[in-house]
Amino acid sequence: MTQLLDIGIDIGGTFTDVVCRRMGEPMLTTKIMSTRKDPSAAVMNAVRYMVENWNISPSDVGHFLHGTTIATNAVLERKGARLGLLTTAGFKDVLEIGRQLRQTLYGIILDPETPGFLARGKYRKEIAERISAQGEVVTPLDEGAVRQAARELVADGCQAIAVCYLFSFQNPAHEQRTREIIAEEFPDVLISISSEVDPAFREYERTVVTAFDAYMKPVIDRYMAQIEDGLDKAGIASPLQVMQSRGGLSVSAVARKRPVRLFMSGPAAGAIGGTIVGGMTGAKDVITVDIGGTSCDIALVSDGKPVIRPEGRIDGFTIRVPMVDVNAIGSGGGSIAWIDAGGGLRVGPESAGSDPGPAAYGKGGEDPTVTDASLVLGYLNPNYFAAGTVSLDVEKSKAAILEKIAGPLKMGLEEAALGIHRVVNAQMVEGIRLVSIRQGLDPRLFSLVALGGAGPVHATALAEELKIQRVVIPRRPGVLAAAGLLAAPIEHEVAAAFPRKLGEVSLSELKDALADLDRRCGELMSHENVDPASVRITYAADMCYQGQSYYLEVPLDFEAGDVLDALYQGFLVAHDRVYGYAYQAPANLVNLRTIHSARGSDSLGEGAYHPEPGRALKGSRTIRVAAAPQGVEAKIYERTRMPVGMTFSGPAIVEQADTTTVVEPGWSGEVAADGNLVLTATGASH
Repeated sequence: MTQLLDIGIDIGGTFTDVVCRRMGEPMLTTKIMSTRKDPSAAVMNAVRYMVENWNISPSDVGHFLHGTTIATNAVLERKGARLGLLTTAGFKDVLEIGRQLRQTLYGIILDPETPGFLARGKYRKEIAERISAQGEVVTPLDEGAVRQAARELVADGCQAIAVCYLFSFQNPAHEQRTREIIAEEFPDVLISISSEVDPAFREYERTVVTAFDAYMKPVIDRYMAQIEDGLDKAGIASPLQVMQSRGGLSVSAVARKRPVRLFMSGPAAGAIGGTIVGGMTGAKDVITVDIGGTSCDIALVSDGKPVIRPEGRIDGFTIRVPMVDVNAIGSGGGSIAWIDAGGGLRVGPESAGSDPGPAAYGKGGEDPTVTDASLVLGYLNPNYFAAGTVSLDVEKSKAAILEKIAGPLKMGLEEAALGIHRVVNAQMVEGIRLVSIRQGLDPRLFSLVALGGAGPVHATALAEELKIQRVVIPRRPGVLAAAGLLAAPIEHEVAAAFPRKLGEVSLSELKDALADLDRRCGELMSHENVDPASVRITYAADMCYQGQSYYLEVPLDFEAGDVLDALYQGFLVAHDRVYGYAYQAPANLVNLRTIHSARGSDSLGEGAYHPEPGRALKGSRTIRVAAAPQGVEAKIYERTRMPVGMTFSGPAIVEQADTTTVVEPGWSGEVAADGNLVLTATGASH
């Protein structure tokens, strides 16, 4: 029987990464240009490329896996649905009021830090109803008011409606009935209810995440439908599976119903790939840096597992959705360099993307980018960029930097290019500090795993600044996020409020509550075509001290002798790790959570590493780095010809189809048995 193909496609701002694997055979990879106006077109372009160039048969595709930025971009570009919001009478402005906490405490000009744009005043309607904190009906639902509000919202052009009633997480009956009424009146309107999206206490946070879910639903629904239609026409019968924020895959039919869980879809896959590569080289504590054309995604992996946080920030707004702890900043190869009003050199967050792209692309881009600076500094081979599919014009890069940066700042061309790199590297270093030092972790104790098309270009410079001793460059760093999709588990998570004092909870009560969550999670897994016997189930509880406002997630282990005492001890350990102290005091349970997962792998399935015949050293060229701004001669190596065990010293450039690795002076490299490249600091500064 023929082994079926696994295909992973990850869409970035500039390139779409494609991997194709048949177990036992070499992994096939490529990068194609993303299609900014219609991201789904890039997926279908990738399918056509694979059929035409790799001679694959669509009928042999067993798994079609996808990482996407469509959810994040819908928010960043404000391209979601026109949204209506139904709330309990007296609470329609919760979305606008938010919390008193501010990120820019000393800002002179204060911008709103609540997502009021999701549903402006006229699109927020109050409904007479009330559920008590104990889940009892205080005021019956005014069904007539629901019908009238829905009619007014649809008449005003609303395509989706979010429903968030007070204490619905204790009793969802009113929200469920509201959904039924709206569906009766307007079957085509998409609806999100808070008791399903985020059944937990804190009214503002629950309203925000429910509103975002509904805001993105039409966008995600349309996007998924386009891809599914394209796959069907291409003859691919395999269901589309999408990476979720938490790092697990979901079939698109379920993802459409829970679109708010698709934030950071691609970066989550990159963190999984980086975790596996780190483990292959013996590193369980790693920091992954995924640098593409538009952004830099930074994740921390502790003890072989990506750190999961209970909420994330998208465009400055806190959204209560469990996700891989990725710090995304607007710094990448396509980030545009510019001069601010004070005469300072800045880089990003605006990106040239894939169209028109950096000046070097010759597609009309006139602004200098980080890629243009890399070309001028000698890091990139203009004839071997993206496996030669993109030819770079050095003269256009020079002209853009001279006109927009070097001339106005009265400095030389190479000095300006090096300045661009130093600025963007400083931004990335600060992003790494946010996921490490800010959480009480010393980055010097971690290995840096560089991925993405531009990650290896900046890796040793970032490690040098942070005094990190070890850098790992995967075999295929440019497409590692797409490869991470192939190793990711199918996973679903369901949580619910469980406000109890820990000392007053019985084990049977806890099991009954989790049994209901298991039932709901099992319904989601039933869409995934997996053997129920292969599903792994884990539990967690959100806990805090009595009187404390914020909570921590603590693993819940029913194999422990005294389950409740083990839970409390786990809370003390977590509190000490996060806050630096813990003391014996009564604790509360806040929420319960069940996670069902299946499949997944601790291997990318790349196969054994076999270098190509030929001499690895293929020349030299002058490069400029911070330690040698006047230039230094660097040896040039072909990555695919480097044998296992080969060692070399910087300065050096290692070229391959999907990226270029810059090895600065003071670093040495070795090709590991699995083909990964391990760089070690040897300079005096370390």
